Amino acid sequence: MPAFVGAVQVINLGSSGVFHIGDVFQIQPLSNSKTFAGAGSFNTGDGLSVYNERSSTNTYDQDGLDQGNYFNV
Repeated sequence: MPAFVGAVQVINLGSSGVFHIGDVFQIQPLSNSKTFAGAGSFNTGDGLSVYNERSSTNTYDQDGLDQGNYFNV
């Protein structure tokens, strides 16, 4: 159902974000990312205690290509 939209101001839109106004059948944002994180990097919670005596993150990636979004079109 069509709608009337007034003034719109977009301050920031991420690289894989979608800004849409109006009718749409399907929206498919695509993005690729590679994340390297050490031990205890993504822990969340109240009163969290993480003890990592010796920790190192190997960021060397010997393969030339990673899995892509080839069939997600």
